[in-house]
Amino acid sequence: MGRYVLRRLLQFIPVLLGTMFLLHYLQTVSIQINGNPITALFGDRQPPPQTLAAITTAFGLDDPCLQQTGNPCLGMFLDRMSGYTQGDFGVDFNRQPITRLIADAAPVTVRLTIIAVLFESLVGILAGVVAGIRKNGFADNFIRLSTTLVISVPVFVLGVLVQIGSGLYVGVWLRDNGAPEWLSAAFSVTYQTDHPWASLLVPGVVLGAFSLGFIARLTRTSLIETLRADYVRTARAKGLSRRRVVGIHALRNSLIPVVTYIGIDLGALMGGALVTEGIFNIPGVGGLVFGSVAAGETPVIIAVVTMLTLVFLLASLLVDVLYAVLDPRIRYE
Repeated sequence: MGRYVLRRLLQFIPVLLGTMFLLHYLQTVSIQINGNPITALFGDRQPPPQTLAAITTAFGLDDPCLQQTGNPCLGMFLDRMSGYTQGDFGVDFNRQPITRLIADAAPVTVRLTIIAVLFESLVGILAGVVAGIRKNGFADNFIRLSTTLVISVPVFVLGVLVQIGSGLYVGVWLRDNGAPEWLSAAFSVTYQTDHPWASLLVPGVVLGAFSLGFIARLTRTSLIETLRADYVRTARAKGLSRRRVVGIHALRNSLIPVVTYIGIDLGALMGGALVTEGIFNIPGVGGLVFGSVAAGETPVIIAVVTMLTLVFLLASLLVDVLYAVLDPRIRYE
């Protein structure tokens, strides 16, 4: 297993380099076609040539290759990689270090993602198991119907409805009745820095609700298929209890596709929290990306996407390791 993990870590290097070069090339082509992005900082006003040249030089956009359409500007790419290896992602148009911007936003999104993943995993797997062992029963039909409804509701609609219900009704009622501050913060309409975990509880549920539906249905389908396997019939024939047959023998193998989905979803939640963070006014990575796109802050976008790529790669490695834990027949040596 150790050798496999080492090989996978080494494979991360070309993937990261390829991703960063592609982002760099798209940025350079955009500048070569659309012109100097610094001019957008002045709006409709025409800046003095000396001022424009000074700011362009300060941001490293005065390289002659940016005047040649299609030139990949390898020198600029190598300079950027040199800075990345030292933890320097450059500065945005407001001269704020990008590393600091990400360091301020990432912990909030990480907490939000942890809550979402725990919620969708625990509730989704539990619902899928109940539906799987009670196939075509009332519980199965109810879970399938409810998960279909959750999947069909857009996250921005669900977020607004939950925000109104939890913040304007439940939250107000809790505050009026002297509930603890952390409990009132959990049902607040917005993020509160004094309660960094509690105030993310409801947004985390909203963020994980969509994936919960898929996890529940995937667990149900996989469990039903596994319960038909020969080794499960053998376990039953040996007189093992239903709880042991389902919980030990059937469920572990049934969770392999579920773990795959959760691993992929982990990276998707980190990058896809934009809408949820916007609804609940959460100062996370989603808000940082949205503001950067609106302002044309391509260095910030490249740095964030690089970070998310690394999250995806680490999540995929974790999934592969969990395969061997869930199914002892899987070996990587």
